[in-house]
Amino acid sequence: MATTLSPALLTVVPAAPLIGAIVAGFFGKQVGRAGAHTVTILGVLVSFLVSSWVLWQVVNEGARFNGTIYEWMRVGQLKMEIGFLVDGLTAMMMAVVSFVSLMVHVYTIGYMADDPGYQRFFSYISLFTFSMLMLVMSNNFLQLFFGWEAVGLVSYLLIGFWYTRPTAIFASLKAFIVNRVGDFGFILGIGLIVAFAGTLDYRDAFSRAGDLAQMTFPATDWRLITPICICLFIGAMGKSAQFPLHVWLPDSMEGPTPISALIHAATMVTAGIFMVARMSPLFEHSDVALSVVMTIGAITALFMGFLGVVQNDIKRVVAYSTLSQLGYMTVALGASAYSVGVFHLMTHAFFKALLFLAAGSVIIGMHHDQDIRNMGGLRKYMPITWITSLLGSLALIGTPLFAGFYSKDSIIEAVHASHLPGAGFAYFAVAAGVFVTAFYSFRMYFLVFHGPERFRNKPHPAPGHDAPEGEGADAQATHAEPDPHAHDAHAAEPHESSPVVTFPLVALAIPSVVIGAITIGPMLFGDFFKDSITVLGERHPAMEELKSEFHGPLAMAVHALTGPIFWLALAGVVAAWFLYLRRPELPAAIQRRFSGLYKLLDNKYYFDWFNEHVLARGARLAGMGLWRGGDVGVIDNIVIDGSARAVGAFAVLSRQLQSGYLYWYALVMIVGVIGLMTWQLWPFLANFVGR
Repeated sequence: MATTLSPALLTVVPAAPLIGAIVAGFFGKQVGRAGAHTVTILGVLVSFLVSSWVLWQVVNEGARFNGTIYEWMRVGQLKMEIGFLVDGLTAMMMAVVSFVSLMVHVYTIGYMADDPGYQRFFSYISLFTFSMLMLVMSNNFLQLFFGWEAVGLVSYLLIGFWYTRPTAIFASLKAFIVNRVGDFGFILGIGLIVAFAGTLDYRDAFSRAGDLAQMTFPATDWRLITPICICLFIGAMGKSAQFPLHVWLPDSMEGPTPISALIHAATMVTAGIFMVARMSPLFEHSDVALSVVMTIGAITALFMGFLGVVQNDIKRVVAYSTLSQLGYMTVALGASAYSVGVFHLMTHAFFKALLFLAAGSVIIGMHHDQDIRNMGGLRKYMPITWITSLLGSLALIGTPLFAGFYSKDSIIEAVHASHLPGAGFAYFAVAAGVFVTAFYSFRMYFLVFHGPERFRNKPHPAPGHDAPEGEGADAQATHAEPDPHAHDAHAAEPHESSPVVTFPLVALAIPSVVIGAITIGPMLFGDFFKDSITVLGERHPAMEELKSEFHGPLAMAVHALTGPIFWLALAGVVAAWFLYLRRPELPAAIQRRFSGLYKLLDNKYYFDWFNEHVLARGARLAGMGLWRGGDVGVIDNIVIDGSARAVGAFAVLSRQLQSGYLYWYALVMIVGVIGLMTWQLWPFLANFVGR
């Protein structure tokens, strides 16, 4: 019999980071810097330890929990409550979120040491952890939506953390607005479930999935389940930055590097992937929705990877890598390989957090110069950052035996086995994306850690680097983070980061290498997700085909050496080595030769231009028209001011009748009587004249 988890123990998991956030946020001055990071790290550590214990019980004892913690209110038969659903999917997410957050908290001690907003930052990241834990632990749509909106709100605060910089303000507003677009679709999907299933509880809604699949959308012949799933996925497109709602994610690099790692690795952007996997009992009934999911993911995986090739900001290269990898996860969801998508979510969380924190370590060592063209040869100056970055890059490109290999290769095989419309394009996109990923990843790696030492003469100086935070357009062009030591005499000499920064790198590098081989068996082909994820195998056989071909992690790695995917990745690495180490003059020549294509990529397919000059300007013009025509013209001038003027005109006219003279009143009375008599006698007179 499965063990039932303690609700009090589960409550500790989100409550501990929340308490730390409150103490650091409201009492930061009283507890000081040391107190702020101590209480928040302690809170997240408690959360991680309890999450690990819960995961152990789930795996080894089959422990589960699905119940109400607090009932807020009832509206008819509709219950609104706080509750937890803990199964394999939730337990894994709890452990990953709390571990990555713990590493980011420790890393922040060194990275933000000189920032005046030290306590505020720790409060924000701890609150962010609480929000994500509430999201993944929810057992109902109300709490899911609360966590969904909470991570969006805190991300707004974190991206705009340096609120004196105009670029940070713009980026935070952009993230907030784009996510509201996705959230509109998300709440429509939840509303349709409530309207037709009559419940906010997952278990009840999933039990009625078959009935929802038989219903039709009012006034159409659409199957109701399809618009429900598409609306839910629109929410995932915003939160997990899928095309075309991806535009906010690269600009989120305006926030400090620790939050870039937290947002991009284990929280927020993974919320959409988690949500679709959790909603698998609904999505399995709509092939149309699954095809949409797969196609959108394929577009994101390939075309966002292309943008990583032309980036020179070290954080933005990793950011576009995140976009591409989120596309891979989404493709897996569309192929009904939900467990594979979540598996890649887990492996990606470790090596992507590692790459972001390593990028931050490089930024510290380079005294906050983020342009990879100004680096080179850092391997001998930053050995720990170098080796951990190499391990993270190898995991990212899917090198056999590394964590990313097992999840990424499984995604490609699952898509190849899918028979849904769009599967052919998706397979091409994820296969081609292997070469692209390897190329931009090792382009960054070679430019940063190998080759000539360009940091002494800096061929691409950051024009706004020494300016105060946020001054002028140059700040937007360079995206350089504030450097309190920008004018040190030895600033040109790189250096390894402090142990408080390098320890999280080592701690994240270990699972980036080994976690895939250890967990692929139980997570993909065992019972780990047996009651978390639903797959209709007769309709979507991708997972069954993967299972039939799996003969262990070692055999999988050896077999991959003979497949085309491995050679595509190797070709990407070799191409990057040849172009940026062997023949470094060629990239500039290629850029000149294909200047039109380079301009298209450099301007990010002009999505930002379209959003700002067409959508935003159109919205402003429409708003101006509604204001002038509707608000001012109709409401103010006609409804409000017009009625006042009509009353005034009537008062002026009626005032003329009140003269105060008796003869005038007598005349009016006589005229009135004659008029009344004429009106009453008119039918009789008309009849008499007619005769």
